[in-house]
Amino acid sequence: MNSAVIVFPGTNRERDMVLALSAAGARPVEVWHRETRLPAVDLIVIPGGFSYGDYLRAGCMAGHSPIIREVKKQAEAGVHVLGVCNGFQVLTETGLLPGALLRNAHLKFICKDVHLKVENNGTPFLSGYESGAVMSVPVAHHDGNYFADEATLDALDGEGRVAVRYCGPDGTVTRYHNPNGSQRNIAGIYNKRGNILGMMPHPEDAIDKLLGGIGGKPLFDGLAGALGPTS
Repeated sequence: MNSAVIVFPGTNRERDMVLALSAAGARPVEVWHRETRLPAVDLIVIPGGFSYGDYLRAGCMAGHSPIIREVKKQAEAGVHVLGVCNGFQVLTETGLLPGALLRNAHLKFICKDVHLKVENNGTPFLSGYESGAVMSVPVAHHDGNYFADEATLDALDGEGRVAVRYCGPDGTVTRYHNPNGSQRNIAGIYNKRGNILGMMPHPEDAIDKLLGGIGGKPLFDGLAGALGPTS
């Protein structure tokens, strides 16, 4: 699986993402945001960090970088796109995913492990998990409070486009296990076609037992297996 990891000024998780992809057998390359073309890839990743320092609004300035036009073009052509944390924010700012990421409900930065319930494993992104499986991965964000109008939320639920929700260790979805105030405990969503996933938690930082756990490893293994090798 050939993959491109987009890097903006302020990105700080590109190395983690490259290591996670490589560990799954993928062939990742880093692409600077000023580029206007992407190599032939099966997967485009927008990793976490604080693109442009999040000085205007999280992900807003990155959404206007030259490479984004190519990302949109490739996504429309069916290439898979994964946006994690700040990458999720960028995907909503560009309109590739609906909704917005607001300040955390308690207005504090969160950095801790959370549990996620797999709601829809019918895409390459989560094909490595059983439906309803619970994974433990870290979060690290200040603006992770997912918001959308009720019609959009109903559509996401009705169309099976909620990928993962914040939950308890046993998979119970309650407000108590919602770390940031996200509506309906939403932690990640798909686009209508299912080739774009945006999620706030960091699966790339949960791929090695020595570093705290492997809750995110099936995501990358599943992607590599589903998208397959290319010549």
